[in-house]
Amino acid sequence: MKALLYFIALLTAPLLHVYGQTYTGPVPKPASGYGMDGTFSVATQSFDNPNFPGHDIVIYYPAGISAPVPTIMYSHAFGGNDPANISGFLHFAAGKGYAVVFVPYQTLGSVQPKYANLLAGFTKAARDYPGIIDTTRVGFVGHSFGGGASFANAYYCFNTLHWGSSGRFIMAMAQWYAYNITQEQLQSFPADVKLLTVVYEDDATNDHRMANDIFNTISIPATEKDYLRVPSDTINGYIYAANHVVPNNSAFDALDYYAYYRLFDALCDYVFHGSTGGSDVALGNGSNAQVSMPGGMHNLVHSDTPTFAHAQSTYQYPCSSSDNPRQDHCDEPLSLPATSTNTPVWIYPNPAGSQYTISGSKVLKQVALYNQLGQLMQTATTSTITLEQIPAGVYFVQVLWADQSQSRNILLKQ
Repeated sequence: MKALLYFIALLTAPLLHVYGQTYTGPVPKPASGYGMDGTFSVATQSFDNPNFPGHDIVIYYPAGISAPVPTIMYSHAFGGNDPANISGFLHFAAGKGYAVVFVPYQTLGSVQPKYANLLAGFTKAARDYPGIIDTTRVGFVGHSFGGGASFANAYYCFNTLHWGSSGRFIMAMAQWYAYNITQEQLQSFPADVKLLTVVYEDDATNDHRMANDIFNTISIPATEKDYLRVPSDTINGYIYAANHVVPNNSAFDALDYYAYYRLFDALCDYVFHGSTGGSDVALGNGSNAQVSMPGGMHNLVHSDTPTFAHAQSTYQYPCSSSDNPRQDHCDEPLSLPATSTNTPVWIYPNPAGSQYTISGSKVLKQVALYNQLGQLMQTATTSTITLEQIPAGVYFVQVLWADQSQSRNILLKQ
């Protein structure tokens, strides 16, 4: 059996100190457009965290504001209860004119108190600081544990507290298991909520199936949600590692700015200000504006019907674990609403051996196979494709129907 192919390298790069973090890598930050640093000075307001003494709740916001601003409720990753771990994002968001509520939660103990702590912190901030926080325009942003927690807390705040009447969204990255939310609730989300789900190609911690499950189950219209996978890359010997500790790990670099801050910036502009340009970047359905990355980096991979690149055994937290309250939904058939312009497509087997098959409801025109460098490896016009000359590895399959193209990923293993 051939080994799977991965691309990893090493480098030394120029450094730029930003908000306690060090910007690295050969690809510079955006100098214009979405993802460019904002112009507001950043102020903070700290107050006691009633459920986690000694770890204050902190609001980051634009200094000198005279009216409340759109607000982000941020749910950090497990163990990341020091805001310094995510200071780049907190300052970026406030610098763009938004408030961000950072609520530390405990590392020890069960899941339920952590969710309750986050929710209590968000609601206390909104209640006690109405001059800063505009609850009519609210986004929930979370990473890992916090990404999974964002759905239940957002559902409560949107439905019970009626937050977000003038704009609301969820941005979940590398999400962990989602507790405190039922199948019925996921399928009765307010239709005006926007969703951006982001996973990382080399995340070996959280199974992508958790993100896929929620993305495909939630009742947000297909036009108002997108699913993006961030590839790893090597530019001039520098590793852009799309792993679980993006964003803002020790390598604070172009992945943070282009695959996180830029998308977040555009999503806020669309949801809070009605910008069509923001919609094209954040929820562009695979548009060039959405997926294009700078400096020769691999493009982001968009899909409305995400597939699984790795077996569950790859991950520290597989979807089928008994710890996952949604373990029965890990391998649900992927489907799209009848109003979607996308055609459901199946690629099997995945992983593939000597051949794979394309199945869909439209007339197949062409199939193109690309490697992780974006190089064309093979084309075919039949639904069953032979792979005898293709090395084992992870590839992208572009399916061209008679009137539409779609991209999927497939793991070839021989």
